[in-house]
Amino acid sequence: MKKLEEENLKLKNEIEELKNKISIEIERNRRNDKMLFQQSRMASMGEMIGNIAHQWRQPLMELSSITMELQAKLEIFGKISNQEILEAINKSNDITKYMSQTIDDFRNFFAKDKKRVQFKITEQISSAINIINSSLKQHNIKLEIIVMKNSFITGFKNEYSQVIINILSNAKDELVNRGIKEPKITLRIAEKDNNSVVEIEDNAGGVGIEPIQKIFEPFYTKNKVNGTGVGLFMSKLIIENNMNGRLFVKNGEKGAKFIIVVPKSLDN
Repeated sequence: MKKLEEENLKLKNEIEELKNKISIEIERNRRNDKMLFQQSRMASMGEMIGNIAHQWRQPLMELSSITMELQAKLEIFGKISNQEILEAINKSNDITKYMSQTIDDFRNFFAKDKKRVQFKITEQISSAINIINSSLKQHNIKLEIIVMKNSFITGFKNEYSQVIINILSNAKDELVNRGIKEPKITLRIAEKDNNSVVEIEDNAGGVGIEPIQKIFEPFYTKNKVNGTGVGLFMSKLIIENNMNGRLFVKNGEKGAKFIIVVPKSLDN
């Protein structure tokens, strides 16, 4: 009897020790995930700064052109009509409004989501495209958007935009690194079985690793020139842990196809 009690006590102590080890491991993984998320955000910030530069280069050139035109007229003709001044002011106002909207887009992107909200898929996709579009244009990448069904979903909308940007950036990098002629990304928005389904497909030739889902592992950077390897990992974490959805990838006819599946909001 005494031996049995000793064995039970020993077993109980081992169980408690195992529980402590599990708790410590869970806490360590939580800290690691938080650190990876912060690293992903920092990497995104670096890329976003580059995107701001691309977004503003053209409007700044247009502003410069307006002022140079006014200066030339003053120097050559010695006068400017009120109509010409008003036209220049109106053009300048339009340009500065566009630049101000760009800042709002970037500020919203980096604002920390405090609570889950209901939002339309196209709204956050448009916000994401506004941020990365200049970078796509710089590399002559055509972006085709097909909206079959525009759903409401509930979640952290800025994080959702970050997922879209991460996947588009990944596609852009592959198209550029592989020197694809007539590079193209197709983004489809649809619904299936009470889920919002967004597909992002490129024509870069596909993912050449097995198993293909390995691309979502942290720090996986094969064939990446400047990548940190956490963007796709964090995207999967956001969709599957924070939004009760699924993010997976497969090879399509011409390239990789990323598929984002998130449950629809039922109260819209």
